[in-house]
Amino acid sequence: MSLSEMKENKEAVITEIQGDTRFLSRITSIGLTPGCRVSVVKNDKARPVLVYSRDTMIALNRNECSGIQVEEVMA
Repeated sequence: MSLSEMKENKEAVITEIQGDTRFLSRITSIGLTPGCRVSVVKNDKARPVLVYSRDTMIALNRNECSGIQVEEVMA
C-alpha cells in the first residue's frame, strides 16, 4: 500500500520508492529509504501526511506519499 493510505498512529516499513530522479534524491536525503521504519502521526484528507522517522518529524504532500510503498508493521 502507499504511505498516503496508512491510518494515523500506525507504523510501517518502506518497501519501495517510485518517482523521478529529483524526487528520489530529495526523499532519500531526508532519510526515507527502503527498509526505514515510519510512524504516521497525522493523515487528514486535504492536508500533508505527517510522519515520524529517525527522530525527525516530516511533512509530505499526498502526491509524494503515493510514490512511497510501505508494509504495515503489526504490533
